Amino acid sequence: MENKAAVAALASLAQDTRLSIFRLLVQAGPEGVPAGYIGEALNVPPATLSFHLKELVHAGMVSSRQQGRFIYYSTDFEQMAALMTFLTQNCCQGMPQECLTVLETELGRCCAPAQAKRKSTRSRS
Repeated sequence: MENKAAVAALASLAQDTRLSIFRLLVQAGPEGVPAGYIGEALNVPPATLSFHLKELVHAGMVSSRQQGRFIYYSTDFEQMAALMTFLTQNCCQGMPQECLTVLETELGRCCAPAQAKRKSTRSRS
């Protein structure tokens, strides 16, 4: 991850409503939730919610997909992992494995890596 992308990602999260949206989407997992649910859960008006979701999508922290009449939003876990790795790559006096083991364990509990998802999708075909 480049500095510019990290700054954009961090800036997108540096606002109370957007951070709350992001945390809700992390909790929801890879399937995400419809925009209406986000608005109701966080008591955010639709126009305000749309603005904040746009900022998160633009920064690459969240993705959207249309399903029927609804737009579902979900965390981009690869981008989140890239940001966390960027922030910790020089930690522990040049021994990032000390820090990243904890980070990878936490991410592993939440979401399988994209490569594992792709393999499981192929095996179902």
